[in-house]
Amino acid sequence: MDFEPWLLILVPVLFGLGWVAARVDIRQMLKETRNLPQSYFRGLNFLLNEQPDHAIDAFVEVAKLDSETTELHFALGSLFRRRGEMERAIRVHQSLLARADLPVAEREHALHELAQDYLKAGLLDRAEESFRQLDNSRYALPALRALIRIYETAHDWPRAIEAVRTLQGLVEEPVPQLVHYYCEQAQMALAGAKPDLEATSRALDAAEHAVASQKQAMRTPVSQVRIAMLRGRLAAVEQDFRSERQHLMGILKDAPDYAGLVAERMLENYRISSEEVQALALLQAHYEEYPSLDLFNIVFRELRAQQGGDIAWAYARKALEQHPSLLGLDRLLEVELAGTDQSGALVRGADLALLRSLIHKHTQRLDRYVCHNCGFQARRYYWQCPGCNEWETYAPRRLEELS
Repeated sequence: MDFEPWLLILVPVLFGLGWVAARVDIRQMLKETRNLPQSYFRGLNFLLNEQPDHAIDAFVEVAKLDSETTELHFALGSLFRRRGEMERAIRVHQSLLARADLPVAEREHALHELAQDYLKAGLLDRAEESFRQLDNSRYALPALRALIRIYETAHDWPRAIEAVRTLQGLVEEPVPQLVHYYCEQAQMALAGAKPDLEATSRALDAAEHAVASQKQAMRTPVSQVRIAMLRGRLAAVEQDFRSERQHLMGILKDAPDYAGLVAERMLENYRISSEEVQALALLQAHYEEYPSLDLFNIVFRELRAQQGGDIAWAYARKALEQHPSLLGLDRLLEVELAGTDQSGALVRGADLALLRSLIHKHTQRLDRYVCHNCGFQARRYYWQCPGCNEWETYAPRRLEELS
C-alpha cells in the first residue's frame, strides 16, 4: 500500500479540531458554573465536610432561588422523607406541583412523591386521593399497591378486594391476601352481637371461589385452614355441631400442623355431646404423629382435668422424653403450681416454684410465633404479620420448635 503525503496534513487538523472542541466545552462549563448560585457550592462544601444538616439548608436555598432545579427538589423531598421530616418533604413536593410550567412526566413524579409523603405521615385520606389521581399514569401500578395497603390499614375490605381485582388485571402474580380479605369480611360479620350469618356465608363462598380460581402451584394450605376454621365457627353459631366437627376434622387431616389452633374448639365440640373422652384420645393420637407445643399444652391440661394430676404428669414426662422442650416443661410446671390437691395445698412446694421461675426466664423469648419474612415475634398466631404486613408468614409453631 502506497503512503499518501496528504495524510500528514490530516493529523494536525484533527488535533486542532479537538483543541477547539475542548475550549468550547470548557467555556460552556465555566459559563454554566457561573450561573449556579453560591448556595450550591456551600452545600457541596458542607457535604464534603460531613455536615449534612447545613448542606440540606443550603440546597433548600438553591431550590428556592432556581425554579428549574426540579431534580434537586425531588432529591431534597426524598431526603426529608427518609429523615422523617414529613412537613418539609410535603412542602417541597407541593411547591413543585404548584408550578404551572411543570412537564406532565415530572408532575406525575411529584404527585407520586407527595402521596408517599402523606402515607408515611399517616394522612391516609390525602394519600388515597393522591394515589387515585395516578390512574393511567406510569405510576399506576405502585400507586395501586399503595392503595391496597391503605385499605388494609383501614380494614376497608370491599375496596381492598376491588383494588386487588384491578391488580390482577395488570400483572400475573399470586395474591394470597385476596382470600384473607374475604375471610376478614366473614370474621367481622360473625363478630357482632347479632352475627350476620348470611353475609358470613357469602364471604366464605367468595373466599373458596378465590382459592379455586388460583393455579394449583399458587394455592396455600394457610388460607384453606382459615376458611375451614370460619366454616366451623359459622356452623357452631348455627348450632350445627356435626358440620363444625367435619370442618375441624378436615383441618386435622389436610393440615395436621395446625391442630394446635383448633384443638380447644375440638374439645368444646365433643363436650357438647359428652364425648370429651373420645376427643382427648383423638388429640393424643394426633400429637403422637404430629407433635407441637400448643397441642401438648392442650392435651396435658385436658388429661389432667379428666384423669387427674398423676396420669397427666406421667404422660407429660413421656412426651418430653420423646420431644424435649424447655417451653413444654415450663407450661407443665405452670399448670402444676396453679393446681391444688383435695386439701387445698399446693401440689408442689417451694423447690418446684424456684425451678419453674428459673426455666421461665429462659423460655419467655421462645414462647413466640415468628414471621419468616421480617422476624417479628408475637405471642398469638396472626394471619397477617403486624410488623411487615405480609400475609401467611407465620408457621403454626413456636420459636423453640423452629430452631
